[in-house]
Amino acid sequence: MKIFKTLFLFFIVIIVTIMSISYTKIHANSQVVPQKQIKTAVLLFSFDDPYISLVRKGLEEIQNKNTSSVDFTFYDGKRNQNIQNALLDSVLQSDYNLLLINLVDLDQSTVESVIYKAKQKNIPLILFNTVPFETIPIKSYSKALVISTDAIQSGVLQGDLIINEWNSNKNDIDRNGDNALQYILLKGPNNITVTNARSLYSISTINKSGIKTQEILSKTCNWDENCAEDSIKLLFLSYGKNIEAIISNNDAMAIGAVNSLQSYGYNKGDKSKYIPVFGIDGIPEAIDLIDRGIMSGTVSQDPNQTAEALYVVGMNLANNLNPLQGTNYKFDETGVTINMPYHEYEPQKQ
Repeated sequence: MKIFKTLFLFFIVIIVTIMSISYTKIHANSQVVPQKQIKTAVLLFSFDDPYISLVRKGLEEIQNKNTSSVDFTFYDGKRNQNIQNALLDSVLQSDYNLLLINLVDLDQSTVESVIYKAKQKNIPLILFNTVPFETIPIKSYSKALVISTDAIQSGVLQGDLIINEWNSNKNDIDRNGDNALQYILLKGPNNITVTNARSLYSISTINKSGIKTQEILSKTCNWDENCAEDSIKLLFLSYGKNIEAIISNNDAMAIGAVNSLQSYGYNKGDKSKYIPVFGIDGIPEAIDLIDRGIMSGTVSQDPNQTAEALYVVGMNLANNLNPLQGTNYKFDETGVTINMPYHEYEPQKQ
C-alpha cells in the first residue's frame, strides 16, 4: 500500500511538471513577435512642391508616432529625373527595406528602369502621386504597386466648380457678353496622364453642361508657381481684357496666377476687377485665398490620407503580407493601383 501511494505521488508530480512545461510553451508561442523597423527611402520629385511637402510632413508625423516600426529618409529629386536616378542608384546600395518614389518623369522607359532596379535588389516599391501611362512594367514585379489619384475625377470636380461659378455669377464673368467662357489653361508636365486628364475632363464637363468655352491659350508650367506667375503677367498684357477665367491643373500654379492678377489690381476684393481662378489639390494657401474670396475654387486631396496609405500598405509589403491586409483600400481595374479620392472644397463662411 505504501509503495502504491509513493508511485501515485510520483506520477502526479510527473503530470504536473509536463502540464507546467506545456503551459509555458503555449504562452511563449502566443506572444507577438515584434516586427523589425522598416528602413524606408522616400524619393520625392521636389521638396518645394506644396502638395508633396504636405505628404512628406504627414509621413514625418507618422514616423514620430511609430518609431519602432518605420524610419523614413527623404531625398529631393529637384524636378530633375537625372538627379532622381542618381539618388535611386545610391539608395539601392544601402540597406533599405522599402522604396516610396514620387517620380519626376512618367515616361515608360523611366518606370521600366525603376521597376527593374528595385526588382534586381528584391526591394518592395510603391510609386505614388503618379499615374503611369502603362502599368505592365509594374505588373511584372509582384512587390510593386501604385498609390495615386483618380485624375479624371479631379478634372470632373473642377469642371463642376466652374459650372457653379458661371451659373451663379454669369453676368460678372461673361465680360464680353458672348455667352461663352474665355479661359487660360495652366498645365502640368506635357504628355502625362494627370495633366491630360485634368485638362480634358475639366473642360469637357463644362461643355457637357451646355456652357460654351473658348481657350485663349494654354501654358505648360510643370506644377510650378513661379512659372505660372511670370506667364500670367505676360499674358495679361496681351489678353487681359479677354480673360474670363484661369483654370489650373494644380493649386501652386493657381496661386501664381492670383499673384499676377493682384499685381494688376485684380482679385483684391473689388468685384468689378475679379477673374475666377481654379486649382486642384486643396493646399492650405489656396484654401485661405478661397475663404477670403480671392481665388474661386479647388478640388481637395488629403495629403494625410495619402501618407497613411503609403505607411500602411508599405508596411504590409515590407513584411511580406498582402498589401491590402487590414485596410479598406481596393485596387482599380489595373490590379496594381490604389486611387485616393478627391472632393470639392466648400469655402468657409466669413
